[in-house]
Amino acid sequence: MTKIVKSLSKTVMVLLVAAIAFGGATSCKSKKKIAREKAAAEYAIKVDQAKKDLLAIISGSTSWTADEMTERIAVIKSYNIDDNQIKDLIVKAEEKVEDVRAAEMRRAEEERMRREEDAKIRAAQSEFAVIDNQFDAIATAGTIDGSNSQIQQTLEYFETPDIPVLIIISKSEGFNDYDRPTTISKFLNYLKDKKSYKYKIEAVKRNSVGKITELELIVK
Repeated sequence: MTKIVKSLSKTVMVLLVAAIAFGGATSCKSKKKIAREKAAAEYAIKVDQAKKDLLAIISGSTSWTADEMTERIAVIKSYNIDDNQIKDLIVKAEEKVEDVRAAEMRRAEEERMRREEDAKIRAAQSEFAVIDNQFDAIATAGTIDGSNSQIQQTLEYFETPDIPVLIIISKSEGFNDYDRPTTISKFLNYLKDKKSYKYKIEAVKRNSVGKITELELIVK
């Protein structure tokens, strides 16, 4: 009887060890399967997002800059996705980036030129303000002697008292319509008589020493 019990005990132990080993192997295989499935799911998500991003770049529906698009494409390329559609989309997306970059450069250049032009206009307006103020002083002087004194000071800015003064009365489609030409001396005396300065300087021409040789005004 004792021998039978011992024999059964050994058998149970063997079966128990076998069961544990089988269970361990099954568990190991299950973990590997889960890991593979997880990796496959993550890869599928990555591929799907890559397609969406590439299509968004190509269609121009993103707010990304050219540099940001380039960075995203570089990340997608680093995935080494073996998918012909992805590869084709990468090529098209890179072409789109070049178009976007060229457009950005054009806009930057246009903005630079606009700022330069604005700066020139501001500088010119600041320069013209001195002459505009002189004209206004002539018109608003309280006495004839005061006006005459302002006229003499103002003529110092001009090459001669007879330089032409052109007055723009209207603009249309890039063309100016001028009033009858006059000279600076006649115009200054006109301001003295009218006691009103209703113009502003539009443009001037100067000689080599900075004296004004032609003046263009526009009605305010």
